[in-house]
Amino acid sequence: MIQITSREFRDKQAEYFDRADNGEEVIIKRRGRTSYMLIPVYDSDFVMTPELEKRLEEGRKQYREGKTVSCKTNEELHSFLDSL
Repeated sequence: MIQITSREFRDKQAEYFDRADNGEEVIIKRRGRTSYMLIPVYDSDFVMTPELEKRLEEGRKQYREGKTVSCKTNEELHSFLDSL
């Protein structure tokens, strides 16, 4: 792990991006403020899209309204899945 200042990051961005790409943890510290970790984001990483957020909120609404199925045991779960 390497800790750098925001100024160091600005001066040598390419170097620190390369180090993060190679698996090194890069922490960017800001004087008296929040620090940040530089990590690569891959296509396979989870990204919350507006569409997904809308679908999750609809699921939460259905749950609050009691419009969901609850399984308390493995047998109940298997029975429910078999019925689909």
